[in-house]
Amino acid sequence: MSLDPSFLLLLGLRMAIAAAFVVSASMIAERTGPVIGALVATLPISAGPTYVFLALDHDAAFIAQGALTSLPINAATIFLSLAYAVLAQRHSVLVASATAVAVWLGLAALIKTVQWTLLMGVAANVVTFAICLPLLRRYRHARMPLITRRWYDVPLRASLVATLVATVTSVSGWAGPSVSGMLALFPIVFTSMMLILQPRIGGPATAAVLANGAYGLIGFSLAVVVLHLGSLHLGAAVGLSGALTTCVGWNLGLWWLGRRRRTA
Repeated sequence: MSLDPSFLLLLGLRMAIAAAFVVSASMIAERTGPVIGALVATLPISAGPTYVFLALDHDAAFIAQGALTSLPINAATIFLSLAYAVLAQRHSVLVASATAVAVWLGLAALIKTVQWTLLMGVAANVVTFAICLPLLRRYRHARMPLITRRWYDVPLRASLVATLVATVTSVSGWAGPSVSGMLALFPIVFTSMMLILQPRIGGPATAAVLANGAYGLIGFSLAVVVLHLGSLHLGAAVGLSGALTTCVGWNLGLWWLGRRRRTA
């Protein structure tokens, strides 16, 4: 890692921008309930800025290869949501969140041992959704109490995201695209929500946010596919733009469907 002042300045700017995205999105989630909160939480508010910064430092082939690893990592995040939703009903935030993150880390370690192709990554997500979505359905509905924000909420969230960005930026030069792709999808938004929301609103309500987020992660997996194909054939800028459009469009579609059902 370089200690050049210009590098440190740019790194600090990247950390601040990414942290601002995540903190703003998590505040929206707190005020709008589990369904809307989940749609906001599954937008690429952490992975997006991280991939943009990677694209500034590396070529399109690096981004395309990183996306291949990010695709199965998305499946690991769904299992993290399931593990947390089950444990949060009866256990403390420490037990539930630590176990959920341990599940993610264990799956990530397994994923790292495999040379992934696009077809394999898509298959991993399809199988994971088929298993986890029915199991998460019972945890999707919970009352969201009124939240009073504490003084350390914003600094904690900002520091978590800033640390992720600093880590990915610092290690990507020597770690390669696969590890960078894994780090880019570390579930920092979900983890921060576990740590901050459960002590205030309880495990079931926090679990409802993550359980509803599984449907948003379907769109996120499609966005990663678009990122890979777009970067591979048309360049990183096209891949990133297409991935963002896919993710936002999917979540808007989920919001519209939910609103239509409530109206009906």
